Amino acid sequence: MITINVNEAKTHLSQYLDAAENGERIIICKRNRPVAEICPIARKDTEKRPFGLAKGKFEVSTSFFDELPAETIALFSGVAT
Repeated sequence: MITINVNEAKTHLSQYLDAAENGERIIICKRNRPVAEICPIARKDTEKRPFGLAKGKFEVSTSFFDELPAETIALFSGVAT
């Protein structure tokens, strides 16, 4: 954990953001009293999921591909019936 004052944070913000990106926690103090914290955000997985990940987990009914009723289509189109 890194502890810095406000002036140091303003002067070297990008350096402390890099440190946070690398897992460091930075405490910012005002008159030697902690007031804020810069901490890393959990990263989302950037790898693409493999195709067919849910294969065999469920079945799609054949009626899924049937045409929707006109009133349902009208609702999606914003047309009042």
